[in-house]
Amino acid sequence: MAAKRKRGALAAGKAKRARSAPSAGEAVPEGGPQEPSIPPQEYSIPPPVSQGRWKNKERVLIFSSRGINFRTRHLMQDLRTLMPHSKADTKMDRKDQLFVINEVCEMKNCNKCIFFEAKKKQDLYMWLSNTPQGPSAKFLVQNIHTLAELKMTGNCLRGSRPLLSFDPIFDQEPHYALLKELFIQIFSTPQYHPKSQPFVDHVFTFTITDERIWFRNYQIIEEDASLVEIGPRFVLNLIKIFQGSFGGPTLYENPHYQSPNMHRRLIRLSVAAKFREKQQVKEVQKIKKKGTKVLVEEDPTEVVFETPAEEKPVEIQLVKPESKPIVKDKKKLRKIQRKKQKKLFRTEG
Repeated sequence: MAAKRKRGALAAGKAKRARSAPSAGEAVPEGGPQEPSIPPQEYSIPPPVSQGRWKNKERVLIFSSRGINFRTRHLMQDLRTLMPHSKADTKMDRKDQLFVINEVCEMKNCNKCIFFEAKKKQDLYMWLSNTPQGPSAKFLVQNIHTLAELKMTGNCLRGSRPLLSFDPIFDQEPHYALLKELFIQIFSTPQYHPKSQPFVDHVFTFTITDERIWFRNYQIIEEDASLVEIGPRFVLNLIKIFQGSFGGPTLYENPHYQSPNMHRRLIRLSVAAKFREKQQVKEVQKIKKKGTKVLVEEDPTEVVFETPAEEKPVEIQLVKPESKPIVKDKKKLRKIQRKKQKKLFRTEG
């Protein structure tokens, strides 16, 4: 019978052989047997793409409440594709309180959150929050355009890291400076993230115009460093900034904000005012018509230019005119006319 080998005996033998074999750089002893020298390696294995370590472990939870429309759903999906460090979750019931989102983020191991809240099936609100400590900001989302639209002709690598470009106004006012830091932590892809690519080929721009924040996404073309819009695009109208996550003391409230309900009410009032004005104009015109008419005196010089017309004698027709036959067919009408002409010729003859 063959003797049983102990565990690790084969590995130990290989290790001994590997130790005894001289390396390419070591010199061969003079007394020992001379072995053929190993040629230098011509091909070297390239190092891995990500040589660093993933330290900034930011994770963003992107989800919404029930009742959103198709455009909001596409916008949410576009943000998930552009942000490789994001996570998804099921829609939240509208009956639940907003502070429940902190527990959802904790279960999903996320420390940032983008929550889309739909109201009246036509108004969309976006929450950006640093969970669970805060701060958080609430925005009204307007003018949404998604990636699927034909106007967005740009394209970028999936999972690439973006550059963040901010308007100079972000550094001038304190509430904008707070929002800038919140945008940086949420939208910037962490370095060496497992799902990200080590390339920078698109730019997220945040500009402030008309007291609103305009978000755009552009592709960087390598040839001439020009920009082509990729999408999505939307406008954020700031409502409030809270100290806590999804609530707490109010740090800032936008004085220029006008709620969608108030905006629709003003539109209805303006339409009603125009209708009321038209009715008043009609009533004034009726009153003018009913008023006493001022009689204008006759001008005696008007008779000078009147020329009397020649009086024609009045002719009274005593015989009833012949009724013309109503014939739809033209051929029958021609036959009737020929018969009449023949009768006239006979009578004359």
